[in-house]
Parts: sequence; C-alpha cells; structure tokens
Amino acid sequence: MAGKINVRKRKTKTEIQAFLAAHTPPVQAAALKLRELVFAVVPDAIEQIDPAAHLLGYGFDRTYQDTVCVIMPLKTAVNVGFLRGVDLPDPTGLLAGTGKRARHVKIADRGEVEAPALRALLEASAALTRR
Repeated sequence: MAGKINVRKRKTKTEIQAFLAAHTPPVQAAALKLRELVFAVVPDAIEQIDPAAHLLGYGFDRTYQDTVCVIMPLKTAVNVGFLRGVDLPDPTGLLAGTGKRARHVKIADRGEVEAPALRALLEASAALTRR
C-alpha cells in the first residue's frame, strides 16, 4: 500500500467516517457493511487506511503479502480487492479483473454484501494468507 499509512488494529468510527466522507451515502453504507463482514470473518485483522491509494486494507500484518483484502470505495460502488484473487475458489464467478494476480468483486448495493459466495471468498483469502 502506497503513501503514508495510519496503522492501528482497528480504526475509530471517526477515522472511518472521515475516510468515507467524500462518497455518497449508498457507497458509505456498502463500505461499512463490507467492513463489518471482514471483521466477522477475520476478527483479528489489522485495519489500515491508505488515503493515497483510496482504500482500506485488512490483513494479519502491515505488509502487502499479509493482506487478506482491501475495500475500495468508488463513485457508485465499492470494490473488494483480493491480492491473490487468481488463487481463490470462485464457483459462482463473483471475481472480476484481468490482472496477473489480483481480482475484485464490485458491490453496488449493501445488500450484496450478504451473499454467501462473498463470505466464502473472504474465508478462502484469509486461509490462504495465514499460510
């Protein structure tokens, strides 16, 4: 993750709200719901705000290789990025992207966060990252 990164185990509500403030209420709601899901699946995740890259990062350490996923708010949606996306099982075809390793899932509505397939991707990413 690029730029100056503010690091603690979990960010405060104020820090997260400040990071998301420039986004529409639907994007904010989806990002917050995704954050809840990440902590439900990976309660020991370290949360990082990377303002330069416009993302929230979640992992087991503060390094790129220990990243489970990232949450990237966009204008009308939120991407959940998986740095090792090509290695994740994706039977429902949620993952998108053409990068060499990374893949993402685009969330247009906070209700999409509840999809069991998204939770399965997070669980698989966490297990792969813990190795």
